[in-house]
Amino acid sequence: MCPECEAVVPVPPDGEPGQVVQCGECGAELEVVTIDPPVFTLAPPEEEDWGE
Repeated sequence: MCPECEAVVPVPPDGEPGQVVQCGECGAELEVVTIDPPVFTLAPPEEEDWGE
């Protein structure tokens, strides 16, 4: 379930903890915490690389 909008989010068949998926309802990027049962947290924002 999406922590942002509470929509049901499916885990991909090859999903694993740490993978980032997108909520189909609100578009939030979610990090998979556990597969069974599926638990998600909001994924941290990607940091800028700045060419380093």
